[in-house]
Amino acid sequence: MKQLLSMLALFLACTGAAVAQSADKPLYTYASLANAKGEAVFHAICQGCHMPDAKGATGAGTYPALTGNPKLASPQYMAAVILFGRHDMPSFVMRHSDPGNFFEDATLTDAQIADVINYVRTHFGNHYTNNIAAAEVAAMHPQTITAKQP
Repeated sequence: MKQLLSMLALFLACTGAAVAQSADKPLYTYASLANAKGEAVFHAICQGCHMPDAKGATGAGTYPALTGNPKLASPQYMAAVILFGRHDMPSFVMRHSDPGNFFEDATLTDAQIADVINYVRTHFGNHYTNNIAAAEVAAMHPQTITAKQP
């Protein structure tokens, strides 16, 4: 019994420390992300699944590595994934259907999408030099593509 109580006390102490640590760092809000550049966008949104080191993860789901991933050679591929989503990754285009859902609300500007793509492609051991511009991202939006069709 004494050992069980000691283990419980240790567990509660660790839990309290984890809560205290998370309270020390401010959470990102929609307002704070409004002007965020590539690195801040990565840390606020992308690293939650792809991990802080961009090496990806496997567990409750599979989140591909953004380091050493040959698909990152194409900035347009990355823009398409961010705009349209892929597998379980949500789309980050503007929509207003469910204002209570984080991923529905977590929209990014074309400049932010370009910035985060260019950031990932030049960090984490990636050395791609061809950047994507916000105008290229804008041209890929679903409503832009739909409007161009006859």
